[in-house]
Amino acid sequence: MPSALKRLVIGKAMRSEELGETLLPKRLALPIFASDPLSSVAYATEEILLVLTVGGTAFLYLTPWVALGVVALMAVVVLSYRQVVHAYPGGGGSYEVVTRNLGAKAGLVVAASLMVDYVMTVAVSVASGVDNIISAFPGLGDYRVVMACGFVAILAAMNLRGVRESGKAFAAPTYLFIFGILLMVITGFVKMAFGHAPVASSAKYAIIPTDHNGTLAGVALIMLGLKAFASGCTALTGVEAISNGVPAFRAPKSKNAATTMSWMGITAVVMFIGITVLALVAKVHKTNDSCQLVGYPGDCHTASQPTVIAQLASSIFGGDHSPLFYFIQAATALVLILAANTAFNGFPLLGSILAQHRYLPRQFHTRGDRLAFSNGIIALAAVNILLLWFYKANVDNLIHLYILGVFTSFTLSQIGMVRHWNEVLRGESDPKVRAGAQRSRVINAFGACTTGLVFVIVMATKFLEGAWLAVLAAIVLFVMMRGIRKHYDSVSEELAVEDPRADSVRPSRVHGIVLVSKLHKPTLRALGYAEAFRPDLLEAVTVAVEKEDTEELKAQWEQYDLRVPLKVLDSPYREITKPVVAYVRSVRRNSPRDAVAVFIPEYVVGHWWEHFLHNQSALWLKSRLLFTPGVMVISVPWQLSSAPKGDHPARRGPGSVRRGEPLVEGTGRREPIAAPERS
Repeated sequence: MPSALKRLVIGKAMRSEELGETLLPKRLALPIFASDPLSSVAYATEEILLVLTVGGTAFLYLTPWVALGVVALMAVVVLSYRQVVHAYPGGGGSYEVVTRNLGAKAGLVVAASLMVDYVMTVAVSVASGVDNIISAFPGLGDYRVVMACGFVAILAAMNLRGVRESGKAFAAPTYLFIFGILLMVITGFVKMAFGHAPVASSAKYAIIPTDHNGTLAGVALIMLGLKAFASGCTALTGVEAISNGVPAFRAPKSKNAATTMSWMGITAVVMFIGITVLALVAKVHKTNDSCQLVGYPGDCHTASQPTVIAQLASSIFGGDHSPLFYFIQAATALVLILAANTAFNGFPLLGSILAQHRYLPRQFHTRGDRLAFSNGIIALAAVNILLLWFYKANVDNLIHLYILGVFTSFTLSQIGMVRHWNEVLRGESDPKVRAGAQRSRVINAFGACTTGLVFVIVMATKFLEGAWLAVLAAIVLFVMMRGIRKHYDSVSEELAVEDPRADSVRPSRVHGIVLVSKLHKPTLRALGYAEAFRPDLLEAVTVAVEKEDTEELKAQWEQYDLRVPLKVLDSPYREITKPVVAYVRSVRRNSPRDAVAVFIPEYVVGHWWEHFLHNQSALWLKSRLLFTPGVMVISVPWQLSSAPKGDHPARRGPGSVRRGEPLVEGTGRREPIAAPERS
């Protein structure tokens, strides 16, 4: 049943040779890697307005200037990452650039920051998408958390089916969103040109300023503008994902990735400018607290304000019940949820590279049945479900944890690229190549200064509002990854072969011990298996827990005239594990150059509940004996009658799909391919 369910969710397994078939054309790469920055325009303008309306409507005049700063920063970042794509086509993006040019520690800082940001991308995107659904259908407000967690599970399932499969599924909603927003912007501008500018439903509400002590001015006003700018910079999240995923593009990889990045930047800027201009023209009034809106209908403590996109769509397309309003809301909600797909592609790719460099468990570098990095996808989904549940899928609470990692990676990667171009210029004499490198260095240097300044602004304005949690998470990840690398390095050093002859020395003798509880078929099989090993010394060992049972076992041993001598260990306190472990260790102490092979008969059962009824002593014994040097623990299985019922997963042998073994008709098993005959 689990195997059938797995195939239903993710599809049939793919051969390793089919990896090339999963490479992406630009039309599919755009919705996969750029859905996050494209969709963030749906809430970037809203985040700016939420900050500026803290002083009422008096400071909304700052909105165009803040938006202009965000647009300029977007252009700088896109140009900078185009340089990264061409210089490092192997993928890894910021992590690869920083590790090569600034060192492993700096690279790990970027990796930890990006991993936190990928987690937050999923949480914020899904929560924002759910917000748009609730704007269209307010009655669903009570199911916010359930809906958010369900969408994360669906995204994980789709990505487990493979990159290309998820691209095909998510391409249409992304392009529908782009079409819908551009249609809304163009329609709004046309109405403005003919003197029928849209008016938002919230335009009639005055806003009570949060600052009751006076008007914000001077340094306070500057800080307000900077905070609005930092919030608007959410439009830049996910820009680096394309540079991480260059290997997933079709050839020529670098060119296609750079082109896709340009398409993404231009489209995002056009939509962001259009939404911001229309929000100002329509006089959208959006606050964190509905009670700040004078005359707001209903209970302001429980009522939820429509999003900026919802208010614009309603005012431009003729009300909350027009088909185009529902189309915009559906497309926005869907693309915001699918924006998390950027993280579902970026996080596993980055995790794979980190695992390859031994900073994460090696399982993160393993591809699943559909050639996706399944363990990274599952880990990302699990963390986000917990995060959404803890924060109740509230965008306002989650947004403060956002974008911090983005600007850490932006800044360090641009500094790394400057050093990269310095190295190129040192060894290059061709004037044309030097001119190109100098131009690229200027772009990256300007990008480093700009994103570094934004990083400082974000830290200053968001740290105490919750961003400190993201910083703490990045620090914990950094320390954890350093610890994993240290462990792998120490194990590798410990296992390295120094002297082949000394390291492969054979034991002087092999002392075989068969553990016996009673005389039955599993015991006899274990004895026969142990004799086939031909140890220098072989004995059967039992523990005298109950005197009558021990006497009966000894009598049976003599009756069947078994060739292997039986040794009885005394256990006055009715323990089994301690006497056996003590005896085995005493054998090792008496003959340190000997190896001890312990044979343990075990039942193989078919039902999950049977595991609680059998093999408990054997499992505990094995767990103790495995820590004793020079002791080999060998399980001798005995299949009970229920065992075939639990054999379904094993019917397809390991690697059978990869080897292309055909199914044996009527059994569900794969028939091994015969080896070619040798002459």
